[in-house]
Amino acid sequence: MCNSYILPHYWGLGTESRGTTSKIPDPFAVEHGNPAYIPHGYQEKWLLNIMAIDTRGAQDKKGCTECRCDLFNLPKDFYNVTMGIDGKPLSTNYKGGIFCCHDGLQCKLKKGVKAPSRKLSLRYKITWVEWNEHQIPLKFYILDSTDRVRKNGTSTIHDCQAEYTVMTNGGSDYHVQKANIPMEKGGYLIYGTAHMHAGAVNATLYGQDGRTLCTSTPKYGTGKEPGNEEGYNVGMSVCYPKPGSVKINDGETLTVESRYESGFLTGVMGQMYIYVAEKLPQDKITPQNNSPLLM
Repeated sequence: MCNSYILPHYWGLGTESRGTTSKIPDPFAVEHGNPAYIPHGYQEKWLLNIMAIDTRGAQDKKGCTECRCDLFNLPKDFYNVTMGIDGKPLSTNYKGGIFCCHDGLQCKLKKGVKAPSRKLSLRYKITWVEWNEHQIPLKFYILDSTDRVRKNGTSTIHDCQAEYTVMTNGGSDYHVQKANIPMEKGGYLIYGTAHMHAGAVNATLYGQDGRTLCTSTPKYGTGKEPGNEEGYNVGMSVCYPKPGSVKINDGETLTVESRYESGFLTGVMGQMYIYVAEKLPQDKITPQNNSPLLM
């Protein structure tokens, strides 16, 4: 639902992806490789874009993971040559986020620390089925709590910022960011989860009438072993409503709300990922002309 140059992807997750299930219940599936949707002369390919921040020996590990600009060895002309979301030179008020985590930059180290080079590997698993008439295709949507939706005539313009800064919020314990996003086409909610950073409390998707469609909450690590690092978001809960029980109507305006702990946090995100089916599986088909019964 966002600007195609900001969030053109299907999956974009962080440390929480290791503890967040991405399984889609049968017979629902995301269709790939259909020649009817691939322009002539093109091939469908997948891109894996990895962002890794080395925090070994860092002065401020938490600040490094938030991409605090003052912790990285930015070039002197950084603010003059770096373009922001709006395509203009980045403001000096920008204190942290994706633009301060460029390739090759290093977060400030503790005095005397020298981290040796090392090789890393990524392991991932893809599960698929051969497409047939029993599969029900899903539509995938990324709903961003920073989306500044506006109208241009009959067209809806999505102006997502992708990230934002959380400031200390007076006497409140939480900072809430929300956006109202119209859905041109609805369907049945099959899967939902959120992408959030450390400091997150939860993200919730509401229907136009205020009903709760999905709430995703983080799980924080408590140890030192991989996948359970203390203080890190190591998993987000997932919504699996009973198929047919949660319907989004055509033209309905949804509200996505991301909630963080109050305090200075940079580069945080609040994105809700949902899979929607425009139809449901039939329990059975009445046989006609001696046709077989499909289950």
